[in-house]
Amino acid sequence: MSVITIALVDDHRVVTRSLTAWLESFEDLRVVGVAASGEELLDHLDAWAPHVVVQDLLLPGGIDGIETTMRVCQRRPATNVLALTASFDEARMMGVLRAGAIGYIRKDAEPETLIEAVRAVADGRTFIDPRVADVVRRSPARADVLTRREMDVLRHVALGHSNREIAALLGIGEETVKSHVAHVLSKLAVENRAQAIIEALRRGLVVAEEI
Repeated sequence: MSVITIALVDDHRVVTRSLTAWLESFEDLRVVGVAASGEELLDHLDAWAPHVVVQDLLLPGGIDGIETTMRVCQRRPATNVLALTASFDEARMMGVLRAGAIGYIRKDAEPETLIEAVRAVADGRTFIDPRVADVVRRSPARADVLTRREMDVLRHVALGHSNREIAALLGIGEETVKSHVAHVLSKLAVENRAQAIIEALRRGLVVAEEI
């Protein structure tokens, strides 16, 4: 069994101790480090070499969660970031996704959802807390924004499927999927798959039940 290594970043010890106990109750999850700030995480990042960084967005010190995410992604591309936050702020959410996080979850999510998110992010799959759909602002949907095939691809992206999985499910080539994903990102004016999911929710192109 492959073990997923995790670094936690939060300045509340009660939170990190509770998270550590919960995460390590699963055989495939192991917490290799706990930091109270972005600076502390970066000081130990190479030594810990986690598969996943689970971090709060509001951190003490000179750098916040968004800046920390950007530095983690630049230094260790193999480490994926899951943002964990107590309150929803759309601008901050889009900021951390733009910085490179591929997961976003609220602290009041069901514990099982957190485990699902950690495993998805460790596997390189995008995970957005489904309840974000209830609070993002929505603009009127335009049916002509995406082609039917691009809509099919977008829905699979929202489900966290990889390009290879989408190709198999839709019966098309992986390069074709890559092309469709690129067109989706361009048409929605976003930079990555996580942002595409949020924009799709905002426009009503994808509903919460689909993710």
